[in-house]
This record gives sequence, C-alpha cells and structure tokens, in this order.
Amino acid sequence: MRHVIIDGYNVLRTARRYKALAAHDLEAARTRLVTDAAALADSATRVTVVFDAAMNERSTGAAHHVAGVVVVFSPHGVSADDVVERLAARAKDRGDVAVVVTSDAETQRAVMGGAALRMSSREFEREVEDVERDARASARTGTSSVPLERRIDEDVRRALDRWIGLER
Repeated sequence: MRHVIIDGYNVLRTARRYKALAAHDLEAARTRLVTDAAALADSATRVTVVFDAAMNERSTGAAHHVAGVVVVFSPHGVSADDVVERLAARAKDRGDVAVVVTSDAETQRAVMGGAALRMSSREFEREVEDVERDARASARTGTSSVPLERRIDEDVRRALDRWIGLER
C-alpha cells in the first residue's frame, strides 16, 4: 500500500495550482487540494492531507474523512510537520510506502531520514494533472489507462479473484 501524506498549507503556498486561490480564498483552496488528492486515492493508495492548526486552541487533531481522503488539522501545540513525520513513520512501520508531499526542506530532510519518499509540490501537481488528463481521455473514449484492479475496492478485487479461482 502507498500512503501519500500531503503537507497541506505548504502545497497551497508553493504550488501554482493553488497559490493564487489560497491568497484570496483559503477555504476554496483547501477544498480544491482535497478534491485533487481524492483523485489519487484508490485501493492501493491511501491519501492524508495535513493542515497546520498548532495555534488553534480548539483543534484536537481529529481525522475527518472526505471523498476517500483523510483530512487532519494538527492538534493545538503540534505542527503539521510533526504530524506528517509521525504519519510517515507509522506507514513505514506498517510496511507501507510513505510518500510525503512537501516543498519544505526541513520536513523533506526529516522524512527522508525515516526512509519515506519525498514528492515536491510541483511533482504532486504533475501527478494530479496526469490523472485529470486520463479522466478526460476516458470520458472521450470510454476507456481508461488505469487498470481495473486499481479502480475497484481491494475487498471487491479479492472476492473477484476468489471467484475466478473457483471457476478454474
């Protein structure tokens, strides 16, 4: 399993796709980022977006599930970077491939030391654009370059595999 962990405000501040929108409508920019992140989530990829709420006394750090994405505002007194690093370490402990999306040099160094992969904000933008391009092509042609096993729930895929095995 791949676990993509996105440093939300870092991406909003550094990626051209979100920067202008974030400057005048932060809520809309967050929504767009989560929507884009949802396009990457599938049966083989878990996606978490972490926003920094360390200065918000009411923030508990509770996870919210939105369109297949886990959205976390860091708890009061804890930076998003700390949450990102913790999530990457947990993913590694589970045997998942942790991919941290950030252009923050300090966070990059911290997660790379923990054997997580790093993806810059620009690389994330390109991946989202690739998914959008594939979706447009799929809509035009009725086909997709994304294999079926990546588009269906893992439990459904396992059940289908069992049925195929029973038919042989």
